[in-house]
Amino acid sequence: MPAVTVADITILPRVIAESGARARSVKSVTTAPQGFEGEGFPVRRAFAGVDIAELDPFIHLDQMGEVEYAPGEPKGTPWHPHRGFETVTYIIDGIFDHKDNHGGGGTITNGDTQWMTAGAGILHIETPPEHLVMSGGLFHGFQLWVNLPAAKKWSKPAYQDLRASDVKLLGSSDGGTLIRVIAGEVAGNIGPGSTQTPISIVHATLAPGAKLTLPWNKNYNALIYTLNGHGSVGEEARPVHMGQLAVMGEGDTLVVQADQTQESRSPEMDVLILGGLPIKEPVAWMGPFVMNTKAEVLKAFDDFQKGLLGTIPAADITGVHGAPREVVEGN
Repeated sequence: MPAVTVADITILPRVIAESGARARSVKSVTTAPQGFEGEGFPVRRAFAGVDIAELDPFIHLDQMGEVEYAPGEPKGTPWHPHRGFETVTYIIDGIFDHKDNHGGGGTITNGDTQWMTAGAGILHIETPPEHLVMSGGLFHGFQLWVNLPAAKKWSKPAYQDLRASDVKLLGSSDGGTLIRVIAGEVAGNIGPGSTQTPISIVHATLAPGAKLTLPWNKNYNALIYTLNGHGSVGEEARPVHMGQLAVMGEGDTLVVQADQTQESRSPEMDVLILGGLPIKEPVAWMGPFVMNTKAEVLKAFDDFQKGLLGTIPAADITGVHGAPREVVEGN
């Protein structure tokens, strides 16, 4: 799992929790069901079965792959609209191209992130480059949907191109964990992503037997998703494995420990750690639109049909990102 790596973790700044800090316990552990996205690439729906109130300010998370494509197999998504939230796409292995109708876009690869603020409305497409389609190869990453508060849902669309070299790299106190801060702040260390909603996003790789005690904003919620490997989370050392999401309770730190023995295919444990300040507003979500009311969602569909979200260059919309077919509402 390349993403961003270093030859010697011990030369990085160490993250050390304050003495007496309270570790968060585990509220729930769920296993992500597998499905297919866009034109048919495999995903795990990380948030499936979790109350949206526990996820706030996040809406949706797909682990894309890990899959080894044969020549001609790599797939992406067709052109599709969004309104009312942000998409964060992080590539661990592989290559992905992004293009939108507001001029944003580019190619991201190992450790890169594309951060798209849909705001008032945008059209975009995500596809593997032609050379990858021809050659095949490994593909692995995730896409996260971050909600926007009502006051920012009508903001101007924007795009951030975050290179792997911009990610803030840290080491754990025991020197066994590489911590990548993609966005937000962790123990005074700030990631490159500019966030509309106060959040933190971390990708951590734990060597076998390593233990990570990560200071975490006590006002944020906390979600720990295991990308690969085996280990435990929380002060009670709740076992977790690939494809499982742990929702954490209140406290000052997050504890993750890798099992001493890992599989040969995944010799280390990788986790995605997410947290943010809950927006605490009504959520109405259907298809590619995340708004505050059902009426706003229906208006988004109407605006899209009328062409008010812009035009698609010589393509038709045939699908959307793993979204519900009916309006989902929550608080």
